[in-house]
Amino acid sequence: MRGFSIDSLKLGPMENFIYLIHDHDSQRTAVVDPAWEPQRIVERARELGVTITDILLTHSHHDHINGIEAVLDQYDAPIHLLKEEARFWGADIGRPVLHHGGDTLMLGSTPIRILHTPGHTPGSACFHVGDRLIAGDTLFVYGCGRCDLRGGDPNQMFDTLRKLRADLPPDTVILPGHDYAVSPVSSLAEQEQGNPFMLIDDRQDFIEYRMHLHDRCRHEPYGPEDRDALIRMIHSGRCN
Repeated sequence: MRGFSIDSLKLGPMENFIYLIHDHDSQRTAVVDPAWEPQRIVERARELGVTITDILLTHSHHDHINGIEAVLDQYDAPIHLLKEEARFWGADIGRPVLHHGGDTLMLGSTPIRILHTPGHTPGSACFHVGDRLIAGDTLFVYGCGRCDLRGGDPNQMFDTLRKLRADLPPDTVILPGHDYAVSPVSSLAEQEQGNPFMLIDDRQDFIEYRMHLHDRCRHEPYGPEDRDALIRMIHSGRCN
């Protein structure tokens, strides 16, 4: 029997997913990226009969952190994020627990492997828990995070997605930071077969698509793409 469970809420105008990771043995519970409607997060924790003991941040953009203070009004919980993201963010958030990529945070008996996944921001993180990856704005279902905001870097995103594909099992369940696609969750294998950002093997093609074509040519809800049609569009510079 699995020693943890992950519960999700979809909140706010940008359809953010907020996740509650509950370790059954210790009853410790971490909330990932508390935002938008913190009272609903608190209510869900109470419905589940758990106490929020930790706050995990995939990154520091406003739409993923704007509920932190309200959660801290209810719970005494340390904030965990990557050292690179704390430096990029530059906010005064007291004494956060700073991590490095590859660290493992023990939530009671549940190991949470913290992956450094830059591209959307310099210190973006994904949390690998069992067979699931809480991916923030690094990897969406049939998409990936923008790289044109402050701190974004399409070169880093290209490398990050290649590394995730190489390092994680294909049956890894992707839990994204937003509900932008035809399904709220997916497997890494499905993303390898249909996510345009995983179908593009050439770095310059990736940058051209991410920075110039994607937002102009593609519309929600995102679904799987065909590699050949995608490459033809990139090389022509015109939407299909």
